[in-house]
Amino acid sequence: ASPLGACLCGFGMNERQFGARLTPDGASFRLWAPAAKRVDLLLEKSQPLRRGEDGWFSADISGVKAGARYKFRIDDEIDVPDPASAFQPEDVSGPSEVVDHAAYPWRASGWRGLPWQETVVIETHVGTFTQEGTYRAMIDKLDHLVASGITALELMPLADFAGQRNWGYDGVLWYAPDSVYGRPDDLKALIDEAHLRGLMVFLDVVYNHFGPEGNYLGRYAPSFFTEAQTPWGSAIDYRVREVRAFAIENALYWLREYRFDGLRLDAVHTIAELGEISMLSDLSAAAGQLAAETDRHIHLVLENDDNRASLLNAGQDPPRGKYRAQWNDDYHHAWHVLLTGETQGYYGDYTTSPLRDIARALASGFVYQGEASAHRGGQLRGEPSGELAPTAFVNFLQNHDQIGNRAFGDRLESHVSTEAIEAALAITLLAPAIPMLFMGEEWGSKAPFAFFCGFEGELAQAVRKGRRREYAWAYAKYGDEVPDPLDLSTFQSAVLDWESRNEQAGRKRLAVVRELLAIRRREIVPRLAGAGFDEAHVADNGLLTASWRMGDGATLQLKANLTTGAIAHKRSETTGTQIWGRETSDLIPPWSVFWRIGE
Repeated sequence: ASPLGACLCGFGMNERQFGARLTPDGASFRLWAPAAKRVDLLLEKSQPLRRGEDGWFSADISGVKAGARYKFRIDDEIDVPDPASAFQPEDVSGPSEVVDHAAYPWRASGWRGLPWQETVVIETHVGTFTQEGTYRAMIDKLDHLVASGITALELMPLADFAGQRNWGYDGVLWYAPDSVYGRPDDLKALIDEAHLRGLMVFLDVVYNHFGPEGNYLGRYAPSFFTEAQTPWGSAIDYRVREVRAFAIENALYWLREYRFDGLRLDAVHTIAELGEISMLSDLSAAAGQLAAETDRHIHLVLENDDNRASLLNAGQDPPRGKYRAQWNDDYHHAWHVLLTGETQGYYGDYTTSPLRDIARALASGFVYQGEASAHRGGQLRGEPSGELAPTAFVNFLQNHDQIGNRAFGDRLESHVSTEAIEAALAITLLAPAIPMLFMGEEWGSKAPFAFFCGFEGELAQAVRKGRRREYAWAYAKYGDEVPDPLDLSTFQSAVLDWESRNEQAGRKRLAVVRELLAIRRREIVPRLAGAGFDEAHVADNGLLTASWRMGDGATLQLKANLTTGAIAHKRSETTGTQIWGRETSDLIPPWSVFWRIGE
């Protein structure tokens, strides 16, 4: 394996190095297996691959058509799927299938995406979004998303995982959308139909580890991994040129072959960043090159517990090493402590004054911008973020992690009053940061989203034991009432309760969200380009005020009472237009939110 010495941003933009590719008279097969002495292609019959330089094995086979299935035999010892398989019809250890990506008849051929400032995200899990749990079934719900004011559908990871159900973060074949949801053309049909309706589609991708079952890379390409460990397994060694190319090519593959409009990179703080140029910078530059060549809007978003503001630039278009935005966990955690009073785990870092933490997030992005985190043993966390655009932050009140990483997978709706939740939504959906909802949140769904997976045997028992250790208090108190992640019923309970959308509470919440997002589209979005942070304060009586400098020179102003008691405050004499809420007296009721745009 060759150590990385230079940027890979210009590598192989139009030529895939990994996986099977159809050729005019058949197909080309390639496998990077530096630790293998011999590799045979198992197609209709076994035939050896030629060994080339740097551990590559390859063969051009005539007569191969789309739909052909194949595996690789390593040193006459083990048969493995293609690590860059395009599709696995028989799960992670079965044969790989040759796919003709050029054959799909795209209808939204002129789609270029939307500017970042127009983004309103909804995070979804394909398997539980509908009763059918398929790409095709999701198409029937797209009109609901559009009518709600959503502009971007985000899919949790699709990379092929072991078993019939999974959140997606245990994927082992990064290029193969899992067959449990449908075939590749079904996924393309979902994206195509979304684009025809003016919806962007983003994909969550995992480049920090491989799942625990079905990954054979360690046998024939052990240099994929370092000795370092992530919370989920061995760290990936992106100093190795071929390893870095595998990830970057995968990102381009989703963006090019499936026409995703953007990617959300999971937990990048666990990527071992070794070498002169980070893999994250290389990936961004490669995606930006694709965006420039195809005249498309492509959006890259991070999850990063380190709060590294230096990785972000919402206005760099196309990307050239930076990322549009980061999921703002600080914003969520401060709100969660304020709304629920919970203080366990990382919530302990926000207990001193959650309201002031919310104000800081509104005023400058992160709450932790270099301060010591007690939850992390006093470690300094974060970088100053106030010079970034507000759109460099994706703000949310709920997501898959913050619901699913609870013993019962329970949502805010089960613990918090309607008035408090709607006040939080009125701030989150109108503030200049990019807002995100979790599926069903737009109508106040109470469907739990507990952690689930479909592993078997010893791995299933290990997951079960690990869950019991992590939530020992819940098992001690509730026993078998705590959902078993391996039980089919846990998955079934997470299927979205669309019928509750038509109940009185569901209709009311949906109307509020639709009105807020309509105001955002009309009043906020046209002013977001060039917008900047200004200030936010919490008065001694608990009144929260905040303002932002908008791109057109206007000032966006917020006033909110996020307490359980009324606050006396003189009505605003500021000139401008009230866009949400009406102040009718000098006494501000609990959970009241007012928005104004002034000169």
